[in-house]
Amino acid sequence: MRVTTATEPARPDRDNEDFVAASTNTIVLLDGVGTPVGSDAGCRHGVAWYSRHLGTSVLNLATDAPEIPLVDVLELGIERVADLHRHSCDLSHPGSPSATVIIARQNAGDLDYLVLADSVLLLESGGQTRSICDDREAQVGQHHRAAMDALPSGSPAHVDAHRQYVETLRSYRNRPGGFWVASSDPSAARESIVGKEPLDPLTAVVLLSDGASRLVDRFELATWSATVDLARTDGPSAIIDRVRDAERSDPDGLRWPRGKTYDDATAAFAVPLPI
Repeated sequence: MRVTTATEPARPDRDNEDFVAASTNTIVLLDGVGTPVGSDAGCRHGVAWYSRHLGTSVLNLATDAPEIPLVDVLELGIERVADLHRHSCDLSHPGSPSATVIIARQNAGDLDYLVLADSVLLLESGGQTRSICDDREAQVGQHHRAAMDALPSGSPAHVDAHRQYVETLRSYRNRPGGFWVASSDPSAARESIVGKEPLDPLTAVVLLSDGASRLVDRFELATWSATVDLARTDGPSAIIDRVRDAERSDPDGLRWPRGKTYDDATAAFAVPLPI
């Protein structure tokens, strides 16, 4: 695959908790689930550490063993990272570091993909763009975010409401009737959306963390198809630039209520190569 990536932290003075990397045949994107100020995660390493280690492990496994299904790749990756810190951290803590996951792997004449949680995979084929996203967290969250969304972003009251919102959602994490993310339980991988797309006539693949996909699914300033075109013509960094322009235009979240005024944003654009 021919791959271009872009990633940017929400603020230059904070770690980027997203992860993106590519090999000869695989792209992996993770969006680490941040820990709000005042919340505990039971882990001394942090979300950025978790995203980097899980992303690297998954990329290596998916690349080195194309015969292993992607669900098994993610399951093994989660287990390996858990082993790295299970003796130093409380992996049973409800706020233990976690991340969304997208894996896209060119395998013979197909593209295998896996999506877990609310990052977005776009597949362009035959002039049409299809979006693939696991929206179970959004479905749960819409019942608990009214108080947070009613407050100006970044205000002390909003910061407190965001913390309460995140801690409330922890009670729904990785359990039936809730939503699923990669964290310390390898079985969460079994809840992923998986599929296979023929390379012919696949013309583009785009991976977006929710900090980048908000251009479409929160701000409604573009369509998925237009987002693919933007990445193709100007590169994936142009998607992030559009997001930052929108965020700066609405610093108090009055037009677009959101948990984070600015979010880590990551995008990857790939063109599958013929076998």
